[in-house]
Amino acid sequence: MGRLDGKRALITGGTTGIGLETAREFLKEGARIAVTGTNPATLDAARQELGSEVLVLSSDASDVASQKSLAQEVHKAFGSLDVLFVNAGIAELRPVEQWDESAYDRTFALNMKGPFFLVQVLLPIFANRPRSCCAPL
Repeated sequence: MGRLDGKRALITGGTTGIGLETAREFLKEGARIAVTGTNPATLDAARQELGSEVLVLSSDASDVASQKSLAQEVHKAFGSLDVLFVNAGIAELRPVEQWDESAYDRTFALNMKGPFFLVQVLLPIFANRPRSCCAPL
């Protein structure tokens, strides 16, 4: 029996690196999982490696408008959600004087804005949310 038996999890940025390794571990522990990514090659590789039971979704974590459709797909597949691992993100390491507005906006959208609105739209489907929290999707 795994520590995550019966749990449903969404891992953003789950097709490579830390997200993919987390997906592997969650599967070993018995979770049903969905992972997101944007690169078609890594999406396909994750599908093959993780298996047909895993929901592998193309989703841009910086695109606020797409967060609602992601939540709807997860809701349709799982009913409710127990775990959200907001893993998708970037780190553009450069001196302050080399930043421009478009790089700042891209980084902020991917690391802050998109995840904030994803959490907001997922609130209604979290399994252990307060009853007064939100209306269902």
